[in-house]
Amino acid sequence: MEKLFAVCAPGLESFVAQELHQLGLRSGDESGSAYEPGGIEFQGSLHDAYRANLHLRTASRVLVRLGQFYAAEFPELRRKAGRLLWENYLAPKRPIALRTTCQRSRLYHETAVAERVAGAIEDRLGKSLPVHKYQEDSGTDLPQLIVVRLVDNLCTISIDSSGALLHRRGYRLATAKAPLRETLASALVMASGWDKISLLLDPFCGSGTIPIEAALLAGRVPAGFRRPFAFMDWPHFDSKYWEELLAEAAKAIISDIPRIMGSDRDAGAIRAAQVNAKRAGLPGSIEFSSRAISAIDPPPGPGWVVTNPPYGVRVSQTKDLRNLYAQFGKVMRAKCPGWRVTMVCDGVRLIRNTGLDFDQGIPTTNGGLKVRLVRSVVPL
Repeated sequence: MEKLFAVCAPGLESFVAQELHQLGLRSGDESGSAYEPGGIEFQGSLHDAYRANLHLRTASRVLVRLGQFYAAEFPELRRKAGRLLWENYLAPKRPIALRTTCQRSRLYHETAVAERVAGAIEDRLGKSLPVHKYQEDSGTDLPQLIVVRLVDNLCTISIDSSGALLHRRGYRLATAKAPLRETLASALVMASGWDKISLLLDPFCGSGTIPIEAALLAGRVPAGFRRPFAFMDWPHFDSKYWEELLAEAAKAIISDIPRIMGSDRDAGAIRAAQVNAKRAGLPGSIEFSSRAISAIDPPPGPGWVVTNPPYGVRVSQTKDLRNLYAQFGKVMRAKCPGWRVTMVCDGVRLIRNTGLDFDQGIPTTNGGLKVRLVRSVVPL
């Protein structure tokens, strides 16, 4: 069994833990306590790392713990890091990148720590590998990421099994202004408590991320079904098992999903949403339309609103959004009585302008901005 770690945005740990439980993967110790700020530790085989990458919707990447040891001197760090089984994870010609953090340790110089770990890899393999800079948004052609963390002289070394961040599902090439990460969109849908039977509506859908993620969830389409992963380049990658895993996942996909609607006043955003939905394998599964919030026309009956309205730095500093949020609340009361509303926003004042009674919410981040996922029920 390996020690694995699912990285996520702060605040989304409970959603990742829920997903791991659904996959039958055990997290943490016997008490179930495995939460750390920014992720969940769990146990499993390398095959389980494959499964986690394929299915997790709210995690950012999956790390495999290579080793953990104390090191207070650079020679000690290099010697102990050189004992790790690097040959099981590093392809002969693939470049590597090291991400190092040091806290309260005698070895506090992050560049020097990275150099010693690179030297340890050379010691173990008998040759050096090219060391590249890791740029998150440079696409899928990335070096193999190695994560080194030193806290109180305890060194933890992990290797990334994901490659490009897991929010890169592969379907969203067309974007509108201020796109929402797919992982946060999935967390919004999960936080809403959507029953996957009733109508789901996003009246600020932009390029369609929330409706698409909801449709993929309802259709049981794995989040990573259409993308490659770093573990595919590992020397002992089990391609046969991976093909069997994909085939099993394909059999579980269903086409009979509930009604999902997305609208936005920006016609260009709607065109982008339609293109993205088609690329996600969902042509015709989502009803997209170009209309203002005041013009939405939901059918009668129970439903969910899950949305990401404009806020904060996402719009011009000179634009006052109070009227938009007031209008949003007014339309909800008039057209969606009894519906459940879940949204992401960066400010309490804007939330209050809706006139709806939202909860305290779940704090997290979106594009480096502090936000909250908040929920309410529209009064009857």
